[in-house]
Parts: sequence; structure tokens; C-alpha cells
Amino acid sequence: MTESRQDLVPPLPPGSGEAAPPSEPVFLAVGRVLSAHALRGELSVEIHTDYPERFAAHRQLYLGFTDRPPATYVPYLLQTHRFHRGAVLLKFEGIDDRTRAEGFRGQWVWIPITEAMELHEGECYVHQMIGLRVVTVDGEELGKIAEILETGANLVYIVRGAGGEILLPDIGEVIVRVDLAAQQVTVRLLEGLR
Repeated sequence: MTESRQDLVPPLPPGSGEAAPPSEPVFLAVGRVLSAHALRGELSVEIHTDYPERFAAHRQLYLGFTDRPPATYVPYLLQTHRFHRGAVLLKFEGIDDRTRAEGFRGQWVWIPITEAMELHEGECYVHQMIGLRVVTVDGEELGKIAEILETGANLVYIVRGAGGEILLPDIGEVIVRVDLAAQQVTVRLLEGLR
């Protein structure tokens, strides 16, 4: 894979035109609230990090929406966490019953970017991919990465350019090289990707 899936910035809302130049976010998403769990205010959270052990390391996490302007990042003190059926159950101070917990459904769980895990060589954050130019191994310019979708199996980059829109899966056979310094992604188009 060309990037770490840790601390995913959630999918961006669809827009028109070219992608805005990438900017460094202040917060990164590490999970999304699926539902309330049981009766005491636990939140069942879909994990969006390659490092789920991070939940044991944080005393405070942030909850909030990004698709309802303005984006919110409200701090909550984490009391407990435990893993359950592929999700993490988080219990926050002040969220003490199922009714209150249900009000957080769909919100993202955030950490400050200053607390993000250090990346290894060759890895980058998802938000750094937005706006990168995409060229084929033969030098053909395809456009820029405008959006990123998470499919469960892998990420999919939506590239928009003069030739229209192309969906590129983040798999080794397609993504040949990511060069952040040059702001460019080199790809090999498999049959059926155009």
C-alpha cells in the first residue's frame, strides 16, 4: 500500500471543479460512532486507524461532525475502552445512558494531529493525497485527486481531469509511486479503469 490508513480524514463531501490544495488539518479521525451500546452510555465506534491500541493511550478524545457546518471538535474525557466484534466500545465522562449515547450516532472520533502516530518511510496521511496530480507510467496526465472513498477493502481515489472522472483503487498494481515532494502520483491503468 502507498499510504497508511491510520487516522483517516473522513470522506470529503462531493464538490465540483478541481480539488483545493492540501492543507494540514488540526484534527484527524480515528473512528466513527455507529450506535449506542447497552444501557450505560458506551458508544460503539467503527475503527478508522491502523493503530487501534491508541485508544488505551488517550485520556481525552474529541467528538463531532464534519458534514454539518461548522465542523465541531468537542473534547470528552475517556473513561474506558474495550474491543467488541470488530469495533471499539468507548465510555466517556458525562455520557451515562443509552439515550444520551444515541445522540452521538454518526459523529467522528478525533485526535489532535499533534498526537498522531509517526509514519514510516513511504507512508503518508490520506489528507495529503487530495490535490496531487496523477500521471500514468507512460506520462499521460489524468488530472488531480479530488476525493477519496473508503470501500472497506481499500481506498479509492477519485481523479478528475480534462478527460473526465476516473476511479483508482489503492492497490499495488495500480498505484506505482506517491511523490509528495513533487505533488504527483504515478499509476498503471489496468483494463477497465477508464
